[in-house]
Amino acid sequence: MLETDEAIEPGRCVIVVDDALPAGRAANAAAVIALTLGKLQPELAGADLVDGSGVAHPGLIPIGITILGAASADLPGIRAKALSRELTVIGFPVQGQQTNDYSAFGAAVGRVETNALSYVGVGIYGPRKTVGKVVGKYGRFK
Repeated sequence: MLETDEAIEPGRCVIVVDDALPAGRAANAAAVIALTLGKLQPELAGADLVDGSGVAHPGLIPIGITILGAASADLPGIRAKALSRELTVIGFPVQGQQTNDYSAFGAAVGRVETNALSYVGVGIYGPRKTVGKVVGKYGRFK
């Protein structure tokens, strides 16, 4: 084990969704973002859980995921701020909730310049303090 003077800062995982979304669409956005965060950061899945009967269940995220709400107009700025701080960022463009066809979703996103994309949600993962500086002014999704 290496010794260091710097403690490793614990990670934080946050999903910020458009606070005007109905609950079902907000849950969909959070689920899509969480799945993609798990793909990019597989270490977020904890060890398997074993119940009292000895049956193993797939591990869950041990640090939790906070779901925050923000105005849709704020989401591109949240995404940009998180990217500028070199955090892991997942943006879920609005086109994703306009079709069930992934090819059509990709084509729709492909017609919009990066700086013109609108989002239903943004996922952020990284050091706790850094993530907090990005999302600190936003409250929990209601």
